Amino acid sequence: MSAVKLHDAITGRLREFIDAQPMFFVATAPAGPQGHVNVSPKGMTGTFVVLGEHRVAYLDYHGSGAETIAHLRENGRITIMFCAFQGAPNIVRLYGTGRVEEATAEKLALFPESPDQRAVRAVIEIDVHRISDSCGYSVPFMSYDGDRDTLLRWSERKSDDDLADYRRKKNSTSIDGLPAMS
Repeated sequence: MSAVKLHDAITGRLREFIDAQPMFFVATAPAGPQGHVNVSPKGMTGTFVVLGEHRVAYLDYHGSGAETIAHLRENGRITIMFCAFQGAPNIVRLYGTGRVEEATAEKLALFPESPDQRAVRAVIEIDVHRISDSCGYSVPFMSYDGDRDTLLRWSERKSDDDLADYRRKKNSTSIDGLPAMS
C-alpha cells in the first residue's frame, strides 16, 4: 500500500492527470459544528482549468442548490478531488481557499473549451495550499461515454430573466439558511 504523497505544486504529470479527468468532486462545509457538509460531482469538458501551480478554477452552473457558494462566502474552505476511473489507480486532492467570482467576460475567457457560458452562475477560483495524491486502489474501473447534455438543453430553453429568477427562487440560500446568490 502506498501512503499519501504531498506535492509542492500542480505541475508535470499531476497537471496532466487533472486535465485528463472528465469529472471531479467538490467538498465544502459551513463553519462550526452545525450544518451540512456538501459534496458535489462536477463535470463537462472545458469547465475546470489549472491557472497556475497553486491556483485552479471551475465554472459553476445552475443546479439544485447553492451549498458550495454559501460555504465559500462564509469561510472559503474547499477541497477538490479527482479519481482515476481508468488506467493506473490514483486520487488527487486539492485543498484550498475558494472564492465566488462573477462570471464576467474576462473570467469566462479562462475557459475557452467550455460547452456553454451563458448559463454559468459563477466562477469558483481556488488558491490551493495543499496538494496530495494517494493510491485509489479501491476506486472501480468505469468507462467514460461522454458528457451529458441535459443541463445544456435545460439552459438553452431559459431566457436570461428565467435564469435570474431561478437563482432568486432556488439559489438565494443554502439548505442551512446561509446566504448564497444575491
